Amino acid sequence: MQTASAAPMPIPGHIDPVPVARAPAARPDGRVDLVGLDKAAIRAALEGAGMELKQAKLRAKQLWHWIYNRGVTDFTLMTDIAKAQHPWLAERFVVGRPDVKEAQVSEDGTRKWLLTSPDGQDYEMVFIPDADRGTLCVSSQVGCTLNCRFCHTGTMRLVRNLTAGEIVGQVMLARDALGEWPSSPDGRLLTNIVMMGMGEPLYNFDAVRDGLKIVMDGDGLALSKRRITLSTSGVVPMMARAGEEIGVNLAVSLHAVTKDVRDEIVPLNKKYGIEALLQACADYPGANNARRITFEYVMLKDKNDSDADAHELVRLLRHYKLPAKVNLIPFNPWPGADYECSTPDRIRSFSNIVFEGGISAPVRTPRGRDIDAACGQLKTAAEKKSRAELDRLAAEKQAALG
Repeated sequence: MQTASAAPMPIPGHIDPVPVARAPAARPDGRVDLVGLDKAAIRAALEGAGMELKQAKLRAKQLWHWIYNRGVTDFTLMTDIAKAQHPWLAERFVVGRPDVKEAQVSEDGTRKWLLTSPDGQDYEMVFIPDADRGTLCVSSQVGCTLNCRFCHTGTMRLVRNLTAGEIVGQVMLARDALGEWPSSPDGRLLTNIVMMGMGEPLYNFDAVRDGLKIVMDGDGLALSKRRITLSTSGVVPMMARAGEEIGVNLAVSLHAVTKDVRDEIVPLNKKYGIEALLQACADYPGANNARRITFEYVMLKDKNDSDADAHELVRLLRHYKLPAKVNLIPFNPWPGADYECSTPDRIRSFSNIVFEGGISAPVRTPRGRDIDAACGQLKTAAEKKSRAELDRLAAEKQAALG
């Protein structure tokens, strides 16, 4: 059941063009999209439209099954709902999907979709197929409020949060594309979800929580929480709530081991420093050796890739007694980026030092670079700006972060 939202979390950085708490515009046709609503919310929507309570309970259960288990979007195909009721439902409700503005397929099989919402906002999602899994990278915001200097998405202004329906809709659209209805835990191509797309998930906590609860519901999409990872740049006050109320795996965008370097490349560090972040990781509910916290570390030439950095990374993770895995990410270039990728030899040396410290440190193979679908490259085509404009926006964000 969806819970009442607390006061919105203060969000640092430039926000454009309206406060983040703004809801997206209603559909032009006035209908309510049922995607993103849990069982109780579907029932409430039916009652609010005038359906009698007892019937609303039954119809909500039926609608849930058709929407989330079978992937049906047409009320006339919901065969256990009386035909006479189909027009009534279609007049008031819709079972929607994000509109696809552009779909691309990489030479390595990675797929990227540019999506657009009814109020004209663009965002992206990526599907990464591997031999033993298929991972969907899901966005949580249109743009991003943070200004991680190595990340293309970070050069965008934050327009608004995505709704729970828009978050769940990405999963359902991927299932459509892969032909994975009705929902079944066996033989899936889409096996894993990572909240690592556009935006900072913990600055859109309520919608991310409510969307992922629907994704994890065993009677619907039925993805195990052990197959879902939420990535944060380090919104320390929200991390414990994420563990308690969502309970999925945690990934942390660390990327540096000293204050000066992390202040530069992950400016949120000026608000929540490395020590506070690592303590929040140590306190994260459910973290243990079977469910290790993943630390993401982008390899930037002559910035954060020295042997001394690797030794300090090992020291910090051991000091906080963290059940940890480190993902070393070769920097994925984008036009106007200030950094270069570390050399293969430098990455290998860094990885070896961390491994020798008793911590797994695999090097992530870049995927989808040719379609700008790799880590840190997501950015809608509508956001093409000059280098001077990008620098101006970055300066504004850093000034707001203090």
